[in-house]
Amino acid sequence: MGESRRIRTGIIGASGYGGIQLVRLLNEHPQVQITYLGGNSSAGRPYTDIYPHLTGADPHGEMALTVEAVDVDAIADRCDAVFLSLPNGLACTLAPTLLVKGCKVLDLSADYRFSNLETYSTWYGESRSDSGTNAQAVYGLPELYRDRIRTSNLVGCPGCYPTASLLALAPLLKQGLAQPDSLIIDAKSGVSGGGRQRKEHLLLAEADNSVGAYGVAKHRHTPEIEQVCSDLARNEVLVQFTPHLIPMVRGILATVYANLRDPGLVRDDLNTIYTAFYRHSPWVTVLPNGTYPQTKWAWGTNRCYLSVEVDARTGRVIVMAAIDNLMKGQAGQAVQCFNLMHGLDEQLGLPRISFYP
Repeated sequence: MGESRRIRTGIIGASGYGGIQLVRLLNEHPQVQITYLGGNSSAGRPYTDIYPHLTGADPHGEMALTVEAVDVDAIADRCDAVFLSLPNGLACTLAPTLLVKGCKVLDLSADYRFSNLETYSTWYGESRSDSGTNAQAVYGLPELYRDRIRTSNLVGCPGCYPTASLLALAPLLKQGLAQPDSLIIDAKSGVSGGGRQRKEHLLLAEADNSVGAYGVAKHRHTPEIEQVCSDLARNEVLVQFTPHLIPMVRGILATVYANLRDPGLVRDDLNTIYTAFYRHSPWVTVLPNGTYPQTKWAWGTNRCYLSVEVDARTGRVIVMAAIDNLMKGQAGQAVQCFNLMHGLDEQLGLPRISFYP
């Protein structure tokens, strides 16, 4: 594909943490031309005014773009694909028209993650009138729904907590290895998961030197995790999900617990099962027995590190998953889906090695 045939791509919500990750990745993607940066409060500002560190780091001249107010007609005229990196409740007002006008749409909010809009309305407190559009959406976790993503024009990209949790749980549920009523997820996230808006609990003085749970028994990612778990298990599944805020910038570590159906399974058995399950998933690394993942290993990459342990004393399996919440948990995974939607190698344009330490 030559220079003139690069995929014209827009990013709406370009000034947030998800937006800047997308700009960084897509600017270096060999098959992409960024043709539209959209925003609300940032409209009218040159992008390098918002992120001065990008000055001079632009091989295609795309960083010289000015953020524009959101105009669906202009977006559709100038873009083949659009990333919507917006607060919940906004993508669903844009996606139906963009799809009709011929754009492929990747939504990074929760708007198109739920097959049942009643579930969305219950947990997000907003009614919806776009059920026809929602029915077209595919859940954007490539390791589970790769073939559906390839043929879709609308992908609802997963949340960061669900990505780590589901990659840890999928082999257990798909293979019927765990009791589905025993799932407990203990997850910890860096503060960038809260976005770029000014929030008191994300201030350095509040978050530093402290760890705390939040959204206990009521976090919005719970039904998203349960929806996919139920699909994998082919029965309704409820999970106990507790998120925590950790005083670091980026990364998620999810530790998942479940009761094994067969107490005779040992760690070697589970490691073999996980390795086989993800054998065609280039962004999932199943670690050797006894090696437990650290979030820093995934920094700046689209990789998920998994480790499996079995406690014979309690009959439980313990699975640990580490990702970069801004990459595999957000922008990197969206680019992975973008690649699949356009018939490209799903690793194209994504960093393979973390910036460590």
